[in-house]
Amino acid sequence: MQVRIPELTLRMQRRIAYLVIALGCILGIWRDATTPEFRVDDGHVLDGIRARGELVVLTRNAPTTFYYDQNGEPAGYEFELVEDFANSIGVQVRFVIEDTVSDILQGITAGEGDIAAAGLTRTTERMRRYRFGPSYKRIRQQLVCNRTMDYPRSMEDLPGHSIEVIANSSYEETLVAMARRIGELTYQATVGTDTEGILARVAVGEVECTIADSNIVAVNRRYEPDLIVPFDMTEGQELAWVLPPGAQSLSDALSEWFAEVQETSFLDELDERYYSHVEEFDFVDLRAFEQRISSRLPELRAWFERGAEAAGFPWTLLAAVGYQESHWDTTARSPTGVRGVMMLTLATAEDLGVENRLDPEESITGGAAYLRSIYDRLPETITGEDRLFIALASYNVGLGHVLDARQLAEQQGKDPDTWRDLREVLPLLSQRTHYRNLRYGYARGGQAAIYVQQVRDYWDILNRTFPSHSENTGSAFNPPPLTAPEVAEPAAGE
Repeated sequence: MQVRIPELTLRMQRRIAYLVIALGCILGIWRDATTPEFRVDDGHVLDGIRARGELVVLTRNAPTTFYYDQNGEPAGYEFELVEDFANSIGVQVRFVIEDTVSDILQGITAGEGDIAAAGLTRTTERMRRYRFGPSYKRIRQQLVCNRTMDYPRSMEDLPGHSIEVIANSSYEETLVAMARRIGELTYQATVGTDTEGILARVAVGEVECTIADSNIVAVNRRYEPDLIVPFDMTEGQELAWVLPPGAQSLSDALSEWFAEVQETSFLDELDERYYSHVEEFDFVDLRAFEQRISSRLPELRAWFERGAEAAGFPWTLLAAVGYQESHWDTTARSPTGVRGVMMLTLATAEDLGVENRLDPEESITGGAAYLRSIYDRLPETITGEDRLFIALASYNVGLGHVLDARQLAEQQGKDPDTWRDLREVLPLLSQRTHYRNLRYGYARGGQAAIYVQQVRDYWDILNRTFPSHSENTGSAFNPPPLTAPEVAEPAAGE
């Protein structure tokens, strides 16, 4: 039996077919505009990077990402990560500094860079739109307010308080999700700014509260002690780089490099360098420090500069040591007999030719020479910032006790040439089971570890307050060769 389909039905089928095709085109265009195509690129992206010998990285200028240190050299957590990856694929790096995270994400989508490395949080919404590499650090989003204002104590208190965040950020995503849970929230999403800028406005009371990643908060609270964290807004989240859509070969190379990095101590060393000294926060101490930068430091600064120049140290480092020792009190005295700005012992002062320890010029000049003397006498196997931090610990607890700590580190299979490992064993110097077999005996080694952390805190703040480079926020150290005065080795048990 043959069935004849009416002509009208055929016309209707054609129209439906055309509509389906048109709708498919529209949906395809919409998908292209909103969803990355994670297609295989057959190696073209990575080959192109190697052919031109350059990896273009989009980032932003901030203490937690990329900055110029006091010697005018690039530094930062993201900077060092990127440099290591670039070395693994045999190319140089060209950093492109963008103003905001939105600019960075738009740029990577538009093909203006090979990698976006700017402390970017991997969120559910972003994963729908961007290709992420492996995660390298976990953070939490935190509510940050001004401690002098009436701030919320719990998430239930958020309604009725105003919050300002960066527009189109992971922080705004969190607020949108939070509003679904607890009701209407009052917040402002600001375009054209960065997290550090909003934190600065919170610190002076122009903004009530904001949201920021915990690593950013930890660093910036050193400079803005009025900032307070009432509570975390999220559980742990991951930071990762963003790659262009379709960059499969680059993604594969990045995953291979990261797998190798995880087998080493590289990430731990970065955390040690950039974050270990900001883990503890003392509002009262840092508040007093900021006040004394204005009230006490001006009359001592010239002497710190002269002493530092003679010893080959940054003057801000020497000033940080002086503050940790005496709070820049020229008449400071200790029950143990140390005196002056740099708190020199009588024996050390005599070795250095310091006649009056309460004379600030003599004290600072002598303290600088003493620190340099310790620095020069450390074993040659200790290099870079490790050498500086170990010298600082020696200034506090004595070189002999630090040499004992190095012996303990070796006995425990640790690296005696790194501050990260030496810091772990220093507290053992106060335990009899350990110090009874050491040449110099008992010492408050844990205090020396805290001493170094606090000096680093003060040094960071001073570098931020007195930058010697237009974009400096760091604390690099690169002393020139110098022959320092010899100081007598302490006798065992001193």
